[in-house]
Amino acid sequence: MIRSMTGFTSASGALVPHSWGWELRSVNGKGLDLRLRVPDWVDGLEVGLRSALGAEIARGNVTCNLRITRDETAGSLAVNEAQLETVLNALHQIEARAMDAGVSLAPSKATDIVTMRGVLEQATTVDDVEALAATLLAEFPAVLADFNAMRTREGAALTQVMMTQLAEVEALTAQAAALAEARKAEMATTLQRNLARVLDNSEGVDADRLAQELALIAVKSDITEEIDRLVAHVAAARDLLGQGGAVVRKLDFLMQEFNREANTLCAKAQNTDLTRVGLALKAVIDQMREQVQNVE
Repeated sequence: MIRSMTGFTSASGALVPHSWGWELRSVNGKGLDLRLRVPDWVDGLEVGLRSALGAEIARGNVTCNLRITRDETAGSLAVNEAQLETVLNALHQIEARAMDAGVSLAPSKATDIVTMRGVLEQATTVDDVEALAATLLAEFPAVLADFNAMRTREGAALTQVMMTQLAEVEALTAQAAALAEARKAEMATTLQRNLARVLDNSEGVDADRLAQELALIAVKSDITEEIDRLVAHVAAARDLLGQGGAVVRKLDFLMQEFNREANTLCAKAQNTDLTRVGLALKAVIDQMREQVQNVE
């Protein structure tokens, strides 16, 4: 299946205390240009992503963005033992002084102590960067698959457009062939008339040599070879589009060959209708070449 060079996808994931968002996009390019914007503190991530992208994408300017955020509130609560000891000692001293003074205090409850500043605090978690990298690399193939699915859909649309253009080239080629066949008798009559005119008005002219020159002119105006090559190029282009994969270089070469044959046909036309068909061929071929530039 033909794939387009343009595509986009996004995805998100999480592994406590981290969450992240992917963005993968590509535009047209002559070769493969990978631009990765990923956190450099996750060891091995960029190398793994670059390898995965290079294995799946043959052509285009590809940008991969990964933004990772850390939830500082994630994690469990823990008792600060030192602070708890300080609070308990203070409570013990207060209760002792109150008893000495004959003051009766209500018994302290655990819930009262927990709410005191510094007794209960957020536990410090140590990030497992290795596990994070493994999770990200395991998730990326799904992101890449979604990205390629979009490029494949775009490629199917491009293929349909180019198939329609090839059908138009085929129809114009058949029309050119019919016009060339129809003008053969006219050209033969014209050449004979011109030959007779020259012979009637020239003395000492080698009639055989003159006939050879006129025959050479007739050969130079024959577009049979151009028609045959155009037919062959249409068949080759259809095969490539049906074959799929990274075929852009072959398609690009065919576009050059299409254009060369159309130019030669126009140069040999010597006929208004045939010239018109040749110019129409050039226009369709140029449109087709623009579409090829979008193919991976």
